[in-house]
Amino acid sequence: MRINCIIVDDSSIQRMAVAKLIINNPHLNLVAEYSNAIEAKNGLKTHDIDLIFLDVEMPILNGFDLLESLQDPPKVILVTGKTEYAFKAFNYDVIDYLHKPLDKDRFDQAINRVIESLEKEQYKSAEEEEHIFVKSNLKKRKVILNDIKWIEALGDYVKLVTKETNIVVLSTMKSFEKELPEDKFLRIHKSYIINLDKVERFNSKTVEVDGKMIPLSRNKKAILSEALSGN
Repeated sequence: MRINCIIVDDSSIQRMAVAKLIINNPHLNLVAEYSNAIEAKNGLKTHDIDLIFLDVEMPILNGFDLLESLQDPPKVILVTGKTEYAFKAFNYDVIDYLHKPLDKDRFDQAINRVIESLEKEQYKSAEEEEHIFVKSNLKKRKVILNDIKWIEALGDYVKLVTKETNIVVLSTMKSFEKELPEDKFLRIHKSYIINLDKVERFNSKTVEVDGKMIPLSRNKKAILSEALSGN
């Protein structure tokens, strides 16, 4: 993984210290250095940045001011000479808090946290975008699996209930069930298949999915409990 990063610090000496550690880390790509938060904010508009090494105490706008001004900030590692900002830092959901002067081992530890966080986001994004194609009204439609709440039998058709709309597909439940990943969907009744991630609660007779009570077959309760415990 290659992480594009910038340094924001009003001290040229501190920027050099951070830059040296970045250059020696194979996961990091130093895109730019900024001596103040205003320059950094403008730079973020033109560069695709994954990580900011951010000083707290800077003139005009401090590090926290910069974070508050950004709608969707990249990952942030705060770098400061004062420990008193540590508690406040984590109110801004920063990845880590490094105290000057920087220690290489501690720096690498922080980068590992960034990598872990980015990898989780990538996995989640890929998971959310898993999809199937279904034929409805003579057209092929792409359906994101994570958008499906449940599937309901309608005679020779099945109805996909999603967060946006309902989609009717010519298919049997048995056939459509084979199109779905077993670890994400479960047939809990002859007429219903549910998205396990959407289950809110259940009892011996029903399963609640997005406020709807769906019937649960008696022989499916144990299977459902097991599926949810590993989900």
